[in-house]
Amino acid sequence: MAKILGPFALILVGLAAIVAFNSFYIVRVDEQAILIQFGEAQSVINAPTPIVSVEEGEAGVPEYDNLNKENSEAGLHFKVPFVQNVAIFDKKNLGFDLPALEIIAADQERLNVDAFARWKIVDPLQFFRSANNERGARAQLNGIMIGALRKVLGEVETPDIISGQRAELMMSIRDILNDGAEKYGIEIVDVRITRADLPRANSERVFVRMQTERQQQAAEIRAEGEEQALRIRAEADKNATVLLAKANEESEKIKGDGDAQRNAIYANAYNLDPEFFSFYRSMDAYKNGVKAGTPMVLSPDSDFFGYFANKDGGN
Repeated sequence: MAKILGPFALILVGLAAIVAFNSFYIVRVDEQAILIQFGEAQSVINAPTPIVSVEEGEAGVPEYDNLNKENSEAGLHFKVPFVQNVAIFDKKNLGFDLPALEIIAADQERLNVDAFARWKIVDPLQFFRSANNERGARAQLNGIMIGALRKVLGEVETPDIISGQRAELMMSIRDILNDGAEKYGIEIVDVRITRADLPRANSERVFVRMQTERQQQAAEIRAEGEEQALRIRAEADKNATVLLAKANEESEKIKGDGDAQRNAIYANAYNLDPEFFSFYRSMDAYKNGVKAGTPMVLSPDSDFFGYFANKDGGN
């Protein structure tokens, strides 16, 4: 009898171990889970957002009458073995790399674009209902992201995509993605365009066109600069002419006043001593008129050198 009960006991112990193994599950702090029974969600564990009841949710949302609205924390949990199972989802940021895509920009240029997104599950219940798993979510994100890229990049020209407004464009793409991903319980954390290049066949042609446009812009800027320089020079010449005219006028006035004062002094000196004044004028004439090597033709009775023959200046 003992020989019969021995194997039976081992079988019972094995079955008990299997039942026990299938009765408990562990949810880590960086995970979130949904307890599922016969394909319907029963409770949500360690979700990042509160569970919304059917009455508070949107119209048309499938009802889960048995759903436990309490958001249990991470750790060890019990489930009914072989009846309930657990779907575990990541709480960390997840990556999604979009395959190389050809985009037509607003200037009708074709671009090869590589992009990726960082996303996370913020509503595991909605995620389970709509996407079911990460593979399904990536399939949905692929279509949404392609549409967002074509919409945003198709409204701007090639230079802005390549270098000009890339940061603003990525924010616009992220906003469109969030609008489309909300119904899947997903939040788009970040979007990055890793590459936006022209096809090899178009690169040279576009480069030449961009070079020509830059040269035209440079020529326009230089022309505007030259026009401004001419205007500034003309204004400066005008101001210089006015200043010189005023200065000449002032100098002539000062010179006239000086000549008047000089003549007055000469007149006074002449009245005081006419002979000395005549002598001084002759010496000044000798100083300014007689130069070395300068021939002079004078008549014998000229008074110019009168003081050389006579101290009184006469002949």
